[in-house]
Amino acid sequence: MTAISLPRRRLLAAAASACFVPGLAAAQPDLSQKLGPTIADRGSTFYRFERFALRSADGERGYRVTLGIPRRAAPAAGYPAIFLLDGNAALAAIDKGQLQALDAAQPPLIVAIGYDTDLRFDVKARAYDYTPPFPAGQEDEEAGRGRKGGGADVFLDLIEREIAPRARALAPIDADRLALWGHSYGGLFVLHTLFTRARLFSRYIAASPSLWWQRGVILDEETRFHGESARAAKAAGVRLWVMIGDAERRERRPASSGDAPGLAQSMMTSRAALPPQALPEMIARLNEQEGLPATLRIFPGMAHGPMLPASLAPALRIAAGLAP
Repeated sequence: MTAISLPRRRLLAAAASACFVPGLAAAQPDLSQKLGPTIADRGSTFYRFERFALRSADGERGYRVTLGIPRRAAPAAGYPAIFLLDGNAALAAIDKGQLQALDAAQPPLIVAIGYDTDLRFDVKARAYDYTPPFPAGQEDEEAGRGRKGGGADVFLDLIEREIAPRARALAPIDADRLALWGHSYGGLFVLHTLFTRARLFSRYIAASPSLWWQRGVILDEETRFHGESARAAKAAGVRLWVMIGDAERRERRPASSGDAPGLAQSMMTSRAALPPQALPEMIARLNEQEGLPATLRIFPGMAHGPMLPASLAPALRIAAGLAP
C-alpha cells in the first residue's frame, strides 16, 4: 500500500501509473449478495453489539444501526467513534482479528449504519442517501438507473439529529474523535460531509469515492470549501484519507455494447467522462492551497469492489489512533 500526501507531481504520477497494474477479477461489488451472519451475530471477546432501527422522515427508507461497543472501559472523555456507511456490508467485512488489534490501542465505538434488508446493500436507498444535492435544472442521472439521487443532506440530518444522539445514549463518545468511512457512493458522501459540514467529524476516510457522479458536482463543492471553511477545518484538526485501488482506473473506460448492460454501462460511461487526474489533483489542492492534511493511499492490484473490505481495516485503525 502506497501512502501519498505531498507533493502534487508525485500524486499525479502515482495516479497515472495506476492503469498499468493488473486488478483483481471482481471489479464491482455484488450488490445482490445476501448478508448472512456477521461479527455482530457471531460475537466477539473484545466487543459487544447492540442494534436499533429507525426510518427516514419520508418513510421511504429503513435503517438498521449496529453499535459495536468495546468491552474495555471507556476513557474519561468517552470512546473515539467511527461511523460506517453501508453498515451491513461493513459488518460482514470485519473479523475478530481486527477487533483484537483495536483492543490493544484505544478501541473505537463502531456505529455501522446499515439498511433494513437481508442484503449487504440497499441499492436504491444508498443512491439517494449518499449522493449530494445537484444544481436546479440539472437532470438527475440516477433516474436513468431506476432510482433517485441527491439526498445526502437529508441523510446527514438523520445522522446528526437521530443516529448520533442514540449512539451517545448507549455509550459515552468523545466528540473530538469522530471518524466517518464510506466506499464508492459512500466515499462520495464522506467528501460531501467534509466540504459542507466539516466540523461533524475529525477524521474523514473516503474509499474509492465516486467523484464522477452527476458530472463531478462534488468538485464544485470542493471549490466552495476552499478559503474560510477549509481554514476552520484545519484549525479544528480535521484530516482526510482517500483510498483507491490502482486497478480502478482500468474500469473507467465505457463498456462496449454487450459488455455491461443497463446500470453498469451507464455508470462506466459517466465515470469515463471525469479526467483521471481529478482525484489526485483534489488531494494536492487541499494540501498545497489550504494545508489541510489529506492523504491519498493507493492499494496495489486492487479493483473497485474489493476496496470496500481493504479500506475498512485501515479505517478502523485510524479511528483507534493507530497507523493505518
